[in-house]
Amino acid sequence: MAANVETMFYTRETPWHGLGVKVLDAPRSKDALMLAGLDWRVEQEDIYTDSGNLVEGFKANVRDRDEKVLGVVTDRYKVIQNDEAFAFTDELLGGGVRYETAGSLMGGRKVWLLAHLPHEYIIAGEKISPYLVFSNCHDGSGAIKVAITPIRVVCNNTLNLALATAKRSWSTMHTGDIKYKLEEAKNTLLMADRYMEELGKEFEVLRKKRLTDKQVMEYINMLIPLEDNATQTQAKNINRLREDMKVRYFDAPDLKDVGNNAYRFINAVSDFATHAKPIRQSANYKEQVFAKTVDGNPLVDKAYKMLSAA
Repeated sequence: MAANVETMFYTRETPWHGLGVKVLDAPRSKDALMLAGLDWRVEQEDIYTDSGNLVEGFKANVRDRDEKVLGVVTDRYKVIQNDEAFAFTDELLGGGVRYETAGSLMGGRKVWLLAHLPHEYIIAGEKISPYLVFSNCHDGSGAIKVAITPIRVVCNNTLNLALATAKRSWSTMHTGDIKYKLEEAKNTLLMADRYMEELGKEFEVLRKKRLTDKQVMEYINMLIPLEDNATQTQAKNINRLREDMKVRYFDAPDLKDVGNNAYRFINAVSDFATHAKPIRQSANYKEQVFAKTVDGNPLVDKAYKMLSAA
C-alpha cells in the first residue's frame, strides 16, 4: 500500500451519514417528516416594493414555522407541502417500506426522505440494496424528484450508473395538474425493477472487460487530469488524488476477489467519488455528496462512459 494515503475504505459509511434525522421507527412518511422536524407548511405571500407597490406575477414561499422566506416564485408555481409530496410513498411501497432518514438542505429550501425498498437484489453474487430518495424544493429551483440509488452493501458504494436502457429517476415541476403528476410517480416501483434488472446485466458486461494495471492507471489519469501549466502545489494535490483512487482499486479488501476488470474499476471510482476527502472541504461538503448520490455523480458517469467505449 502506498505511503501517506488516507485509505477511507476501511471505515466507509453510507453517503447520507451525518445528514438528516434517523427515522427508522416511522411507519408512514408523515411520521418520518414529523420525527425529522419537517412537519411545517409553506404559505405563499404577496411581494411589495419598499414604496408599497405590489410586485405582480410573483409570490414569496414562506415557511409558517418561522416566517422564513424560502424562495421567490412566479404565480404559476404551485406549492406542494411536505406531507403531500411524500404521502404517495406509503401507498407506493406498502407494508414493506423502511424509512431510514429525512432532512432538509439549504435551510429548508429542499427537503428529502429516504426509504429502503423492501426487495433486495443479489447481482453477480453480491448484495445490492435499492433505496428511493424523494426530494421536494420550495425555492423554485427544482422539481419534485424520485431517484433510485443502489448501494453495494459490503462497502456502501453507490452504483447509480446512467444507463441508456433504463431510467433511475422521475421528476415533475410545480406547475400544472400536480395531483395527476404525483399519480404518475406510482410507476416508480416498475421503474426500479427495470433499472435494477438492467443494472445487473451491465455489471456482468463490466465484469467480462479485463483491465491491465496499465489501463487502470491510464483511466485514473484521464479521470483526474493534470494540466500542463499546473503549479507544484496543484501537481502534488492531483497526484495525491490519483494515488487515493489507485489504492481504492488495488487495495480495497472488498474488491480483492472481484478480478481485474471494469466492474472493479467502477466500484473504485464510486468509492473515491463518494468517500474520499476533497482537497478543500467546504462547510456543505456532505450536502454536495448527497446531492450527487441522488442526481448522479459526474465522475462515475465519466468512468462508465470510458469503460463502455473501450
